[in-house]
Parts: sequence; structure tokens; C-alpha cells
Amino acid sequence: MMNTKTGKFIAFALAAVALLLLPIILQSTGSNSWVRIVDIALLYVLLALGLNIVVGYAGLLDLGYIAFFAVGAYVFALLGSPHLTDTFPAIKAMFPDGIHYSIWIVMIVAALVAGIVGMILGAPTLKLRGDYLAIITLGFGEIIRIFLLNMDRPVNITNGPKGISQIDTISVFGVDLGKRLTIGDYTFQPVTLYYYLFLFFVVMAIVISYRLQDSRIGRAWMAIREDEIAAKAMGLNTRNLKLLAFGMGASFGGVSGVLFASFQRFVSPESFSLMESVMVVAMVVLGGIGHIPGVVLGALLLAGLPELLRHVAHPLTAMTDGRLAPEILRQLLIALAMVIVMLIRPKGLWPAPEHGKSLSK
Repeated sequence: MMNTKTGKFIAFALAAVALLLLPIILQSTGSNSWVRIVDIALLYVLLALGLNIVVGYAGLLDLGYIAFFAVGAYVFALLGSPHLTDTFPAIKAMFPDGIHYSIWIVMIVAALVAGIVGMILGAPTLKLRGDYLAIITLGFGEIIRIFLLNMDRPVNITNGPKGISQIDTISVFGVDLGKRLTIGDYTFQPVTLYYYLFLFFVVMAIVISYRLQDSRIGRAWMAIREDEIAAKAMGLNTRNLKLLAFGMGASFGGVSGVLFASFQRFVSPESFSLMESVMVVAMVVLGGIGHIPGVVLGALLLAGLPELLRHVAHPLTAMTDGRLAPEILRQLLIALAMVIVMLIRPKGLWPAPEHGKSLSK
């Protein structure tokens, strides 16, 4: 009989092969739209894993998480586009060929900036929990969006509602992911190349999340989540641990923002609305708070479900003689699905098997 380790190894190997072949199979259908949908879903997985550190591990309900996504995207947009050199003659004189730092340097900068912004957000909310914390973070997310929307005058920094375009694509080992890559008789489309990059970052995020979960810091976060007063009585520095959770979760959002800006080659404040924040929270809750496989499942489902429902919404619209628009129908169906799932499985589709294990040890 096959032992457990061998079985797990075979399962991982099959999953790895399936993930590597997935975009090639989708690309062979002749349309890149499904590959693009999977790319966006992977970005949401990355965001959900970052939010899971704050909400799932530390128990801090953050409804403004999309602000860190915006911070990362705008950091890369400003450093990887001609916007600053076109707007400010002094910068043009310093960088006549434009600011085009290495993507890896920009990614570290974006993660640090987003992490610092996350800790700035966390500092005044250390004594708050639950509804009060949710309201404050909600307001913070909207402040960032409005800030980006209005920073086009008197000095044009973010280009306001017009957004920033002509953002650099990412190059890996000399391969520009924004251009087609031909190997032999096969041509990889840019969306396929970006898929592999996003998959790499998702795998890295999963590994980091597991390492954090099993670390002393992760267990301390879970102790705070279960009972903050007891955690403080045990000698844990709850203030620093909370700030660390905010900072680490935000840095995931910053990295996701850099990938998003490079993939879309355009950013605007409308991409970082309140609805996006709510969706990321819903992914974590629907999948299973604090459980990494559940969070990944929730993110993939909620990112892919709207696209799948396109094929259902249009026939339903025709049945109602056009009284209900396809977009409204899609939102109704998604909301209905979420309500049903929460009623049937209130702890999420794939909840953590040992809820509160940090307190039992």
C-alpha cells in the first residue's frame, strides 16, 4: 500500500504539472480571455493571503486593505512610467531617458512603503476591535482613493482621475513578459508569461504564510485573536504584534499592486474602490478565515464566479425581456451564492481544522 508521504508527493507533483499546463491548455482554445481571468484570480489570491495575515491570524478586521494594493500600484506607476519626467522638468533633467528602475528594486520599495503605510494605519487603531476597527479601516481605504483622485492639482503627482498609463512591463532574466516569446514552434502570449510570474508569487506567499502560521509570531497573533487580554497577561507585546500584522499584510498588498500595474500598464483610482476591499474580505471569510487552503479556494471562486456567470446572466436577461441587466443579475447571483454558503457553512467552505489551537497548547 502506498504510504502517506508518497501519496502527498504524487498529489503535489500532479498539481504542479496541472498548474504549469493550465495556461497552455487555455491558450490553445484560441482566446486569451480565460488566461487573463486566471491571471486576475491569482492576483486576488495574493491579496487574500495578505489580508489573511491581518484578519485570519491576528483577528483584526481590515476593510481598507485595498489601499495597500493602490499604494503598491502607484509606486510602480510613478517609477515605471514617463509621468513624472513629463510633468516635472527637474526630474526630466535628472533622468533624460525616464525613471526605469529594476522591477525587483521597485517591488521591495513598494512592499516597504505599503508596510509602513499599513503600520501608520494600525497605530491609531490598536485599542479598537470588531465594528469600530472595521469602520476606521474602511474610512482609511476611502481616504487613500480620494487622495489619489485629487492629487493632480496644484501639483500633478497622480494625474487624478485620468490615471497613469504607459507603465513598464516586467522583464525576467532578459525576457520581457509584455511581449510574445517563441520557443521552437510554440509562442507564449504575454498573458501566459504573466501567469507563470503570478503563480510564482502565489506559491511564495503560501510558503511564507505557512511559515508564519507555525512560527512563534503566528501563534502569538492567534493568541491575540482568541483573547487579547489573556495574551497580554501571558506577556505578549500585543501593540507591536498588531503593528507587525498590519505591516506584513500590507506588504503583500503592495507587491500585488506592483504586479497589477505592470500587467494592466495603467492604473487609476477607480481600480481601488470600496467594492474591491469588500470582495477581498469576502474571499477570506467565504473560504475559511485563517486557513490557507480555504482562503485560496475562496479567492479563486469569487474571482472566477463573475466570469462564469456571464454565460448564465445573458440568457436570464433575455428571459426577462431585458428588464434586468446582465451586470445586475450577476451581482444578484453572486450575492445569493454567498448567502447560501454562509448559511450552510458559517465557518467558510474550507475552515481551519483546529480553530483556536494556539490557546490549547
